[in-house]
Amino acid sequence: MRLLATIFSVCRSVFFTAVIVFCAGILSVMFLVFYTVPELPKLPQDLSRIIETPQSIIYASSGQVLMHLGERENVPLSQVSADFINAILATEDHLFFQHYGINKLRTLKALYITLFEPGRVEGASTITQQLAKNLFFSFEQSFARKFKELLVAFQIETTHSKEEILEAYINQIHFGAGAQGVEKAADTFFGKSAMELTLPEAALLAGLPKSPSAYNPFSHYDRALKRRDLVLHRMVEVGFLSQKQAALAAAEKPVLNQEKKDARSGSYFLDALVKELVKTYGENVVYNGGIRVHATLDPQLQELAKKTLKQGLDRLDEMMGIPSWQTLRPQGALVAVEPATGAVRAMVGGRDYFHSEFNRATSARRQPGSGFKPFVYYTAFQEAKFHPGTVMTDQPVTIPVVGAPDWQPKNFERGFKGDMVLKTAMTQSVNTIAAQLVQITGPRAVMETAEKCGIQSPLDDVFSIALGTADVTPVEMAAAFSVFAGLGKRHDPFLFWRVEDPFGRVLFEHIVEDQQVLDPVIAYQVVDMMKAVVDTGSGRRIREHGFTRPCAGKTGTTDNYNDAWFTGFTPELCTSVWTGFDKKKRLEDTSGVGITGGRGAAPIWADFMTQALAGEPERNFPVPSNIRFEKIDPDTGCRISPKDPRKGIVIAVKHGQTLCGETVR
Repeated sequence: MRLLATIFSVCRSVFFTAVIVFCAGILSVMFLVFYTVPELPKLPQDLSRIIETPQSIIYASSGQVLMHLGERENVPLSQVSADFINAILATEDHLFFQHYGINKLRTLKALYITLFEPGRVEGASTITQQLAKNLFFSFEQSFARKFKELLVAFQIETTHSKEEILEAYINQIHFGAGAQGVEKAADTFFGKSAMELTLPEAALLAGLPKSPSAYNPFSHYDRALKRRDLVLHRMVEVGFLSQKQAALAAAEKPVLNQEKKDARSGSYFLDALVKELVKTYGENVVYNGGIRVHATLDPQLQELAKKTLKQGLDRLDEMMGIPSWQTLRPQGALVAVEPATGAVRAMVGGRDYFHSEFNRATSARRQPGSGFKPFVYYTAFQEAKFHPGTVMTDQPVTIPVVGAPDWQPKNFERGFKGDMVLKTAMTQSVNTIAAQLVQITGPRAVMETAEKCGIQSPLDDVFSIALGTADVTPVEMAAAFSVFAGLGKRHDPFLFWRVEDPFGRVLFEHIVEDQQVLDPVIAYQVVDMMKAVVDTGSGRRIREHGFTRPCAGKTGTTDNYNDAWFTGFTPELCTSVWTGFDKKKRLEDTSGVGITGGRGAAPIWADFMTQALAGEPERNFPVPSNIRFEKIDPDTGCRISPKDPRKGIVIAVKHGQTLCGETVR
């Protein structure tokens, strides 16, 4: 009896505890509803007004409108293919006509993840809830926000029919390629109305909203078909199709509307910008949120970059004897960055966007060749206490490599010139001396310098890094050389200054902050050497093409002549130009002579920069207070009197450094 009494007592306690917890939960929910309701947005009587958020707009730095996102054409549900309706229901919310705004099981799962997995906020994502999101112009993901969306979804369900909800939903979906809503998508991708969509076409469209960029059939047709097949499979699972119908639809490859393909942005810069926005805010916000984006792009510089790159590549075709009708032609990229801020002012990722959307400025990693040497020289000055007047010998070099054949770098001229100061070695781009410098400092130190300057591509810990065997992108090179232009101040490249919501509230604003990553005095010494590269060295074609302003830069050419670069800067603007074939192939003229960065890329840089800076006052690079200019013998590194008739070179040395045993004061 005592045991039974104990069991009864325990059960009674558990029961009352459960009742208390249940009541507390109900009271908590009631309090949350009471507290939240006053903050809910007002639901319009006409449900279509939910999707009347203004279009997202991208502005240039000049205030000019560059692009509208989210253009749509509303269409009644009765004018939409039944196959599309079934496909989107199967994909997004197959119980849509059975629930009252939420999917209970999915909601419980989402609630569990939100409450018990820190950092994650999961949505249940019924069609009604997705539609409710458009009433909120705060883009944070929080439990409170999700709860408000849930209440609005209930409100929508109680005041509107399922057909009205579904109609509003299909008119607000973003499909990519500038298409908002099913009518616009049908026209953009297939050149027909939403009513005329076939099952294979409808299933393809229904698969796009999951990730419009990743499944864009214009860019990734095979990927879009695989996604389409998953939609068809899902339609079979929920009873909208038979296996035979799905198999027949999967066997058909829809023909895309080539005329509408050019509804894309038409701009490598805008593609990169939208990609960055989607990464930061998500596609729903970018295409449905009515945001205002103030980009860094200068429209005049962008048009100039497109023109000069195309003209330069046409000259390269002529130099190589390639006719204009030939398919396989050299490609190129040009990126212009503002050193004082990191703002990308122009970006062109190829000779013709509509022939190839692949953005070589941001995505083509290629070897920079000797264009990597400024990082090598800075490292030697920093780590080994060398300077522009240090004497080294251009001679055969053999560097042992563990587990591999010895490395024996060669000069482009295939000869050796003996003793020379480092400024001469940089000016003439002598490979053997760069290799010796890396042997002294170690590759790791050079990698660290490059990374400090903003190179983010993977770098290998190998001696050949001295000659630029690591793969990098033009935007990385432009940003990294900007650090030298700013005498060691780093500003990472960025594409937009500010993002606002539809009411003008600032969601993001870029604040320029200086990061001093290099010693300014040593950085200036490297800049002074790169000035000589342009004036008398491997980049002298810059002067031959009429660019007379103070500037500095470095050519880059790979051993096999697959890549030709020039990256250079003035105090106002840093520009990197790359030329080469997409599928690596030797650049050579009609005589079979390899084309260097000085011949292939430098003329494009000169043409662009001459016009880009026209009308701007000339500025020189600021000289640190403890820099001294000394005339020296280029072979011995010893000082030469200004009155000495011998031809010398002028170097920038730091107070306290020595020349032939003499301390510079």
